[in-house]
Amino acid sequence: MKAKNTSFCDLFTPFEKSGGAGWEEYPRPQMKRESYLSLCGEWELFSRTDGGEEYLGKIKVPFVPESRLSNIGRKKERDEKYIYKKTFKLNGEIGSSQALLHFGAADQTARVWLNGTELSEHVGGYLPFSYEVGELLQRENTLTVEITDTLDRELAYGKQREKRGGMWYTPISGIWQPVWLEGVAKDYIKSVKLTPTLDSITIESEGGTGQKKLVIHTERGDIERLYEGDSITVRIDNAKNWTPEEPYLYYFTLTCGEDRIESYFALRTVTVEKRKGRAVICLNGEPYFFHGLLDQGYFSDGIYLPASPEGYKWDVLTMKRLGFNMLRKHIKTEPDIFYYYCDLYGMAVFQDMVNSGVYRYIQDTVLPTIGIKKSLPRKASPRRARHFEEDSRKTVALLYNHPSVCYYTIFNEGWGQYDTGRIYKELKALDPTRIWDSASGWFDGGESDVKSEHVYFRKIKLKPHPKKPLVLSEFGGYSYKVWGHSFNLADNYGYKTFRSPEELTAGLEELYLSEIVPQIEESGLCAAVLTQLSDVEDETNGLCTYDRQIVKVDEDTMKSIWEKLYEAFSKSFPDED
Repeated sequence: MKAKNTSFCDLFTPFEKSGGAGWEEYPRPQMKRESYLSLCGEWELFSRTDGGEEYLGKIKVPFVPESRLSNIGRKKERDEKYIYKKTFKLNGEIGSSQALLHFGAADQTARVWLNGTELSEHVGGYLPFSYEVGELLQRENTLTVEITDTLDRELAYGKQREKRGGMWYTPISGIWQPVWLEGVAKDYIKSVKLTPTLDSITIESEGGTGQKKLVIHTERGDIERLYEGDSITVRIDNAKNWTPEEPYLYYFTLTCGEDRIESYFALRTVTVEKRKGRAVICLNGEPYFFHGLLDQGYFSDGIYLPASPEGYKWDVLTMKRLGFNMLRKHIKTEPDIFYYYCDLYGMAVFQDMVNSGVYRYIQDTVLPTIGIKKSLPRKASPRRARHFEEDSRKTVALLYNHPSVCYYTIFNEGWGQYDTGRIYKELKALDPTRIWDSASGWFDGGESDVKSEHVYFRKIKLKPHPKKPLVLSEFGGYSYKVWGHSFNLADNYGYKTFRSPEELTAGLEELYLSEIVPQIEESGLCAAVLTQLSDVEDETNGLCTYDRQIVKVDEDTMKSIWEKLYEAFSKSFPDED
């Protein structure tokens, strides 16, 4: 057996008590069926190179081999492939003539075999993929997955880097989201698309022919509709709208023949409108200040996943208690359960597309930070452009039904940026119901719904835009290292250092009250994203530690900061009756 070749993080989170059991629950609350079999848990893992194949041990899926929770704890070599093998029996769990095999995500390229038959290859590490496998299933089954991951910069890679450090993190590989089987009817509903207004919902479906039955559950009783075709619009009387303060969800079932799914929607709109001569982002037609945090989605135990979905729930509810109403999901796409918790508990999401291409420190960070924001011409190879644009379209389709997702960022700080205007127009046409930020920080290319700024290392002084809402999509980065709860005791990465929780809290209060509040009044600022939710490896600029054991800031002070922001915004953008 190959020796472990990396030291995994030994910071334990509160969520490890679950033993990972939460990942065996049905992973798609918006497309739920009763016929279900989780394939998470114990698999066999092998390393394959030109020299042959070696057994690495039993791995716990969906945790990546680099993590401690996987039971493997090793770094993948560039020239090796991982081979996952799982044997499982069916005892009536999939009681139908057709079945779907689902993978939440696997990084970067996956080839899949079921009972010796190869299924199609999937390229890209951040999006789900599935196969129709009814005819291949037997009473006893063998599932094999070959993973190739060379950290190919032509494909999406996010914050992963082979030589991690600073703002770059441990690279991951392999299966990192749930794997499961579900039984479906021969003629089944393949997808649903939910488009709300403030008092109606349009439900479009793909697949499933014949008459459909829709039952929407409301406080005033069920709404039932029988209809033919692939689309229906239903008006909701006395409708309740979704906001982070009151995240009301409508649950429904959709039946077509023998196929039945459970799902939910919310009624809300996100628009750009004019108020008092300035453009502002409105939620449900009213100006709304998005008080947010940068959220990298990394955990000390599972790296790309928490030990159980409770980790996502903890992040959402803890940040709400501190007064925040938005998370900017930073160049990472999460499992569906993360977005469900944001829908359920009321946390708006500003979602980034996942970057590809080469990062250039001087061009992409240093020069813009000191004010030199003239971008050099940027291009993408045909292969990179094809994958980035296809992944972006699939991300829009994947997250379209989640009411919490209010805003998309296409490029971050010029990372992999190219053809900004064209891509903005194409993606905006796919989903005009959200706000589109073409380039968070700089190099906006002129095509964007918002003026998006990053400010570090200097006083925050912004210029209002005559036609676009002003968004401060990154700022802060204040660092406080908690000994015993930090990944790297030797190095520290942050933008201003404090020595105690009291100093950090006071520093943040000063930053918000002396710099952010005035920008609301003077420049029409309508969203601000503090760096960041949690520490991540070398970075100690989180409001909580990497292991989620300690919240570093005072809750009452953070709530009072939100009250001051809300008061300033209400004066600048009063509601219109």
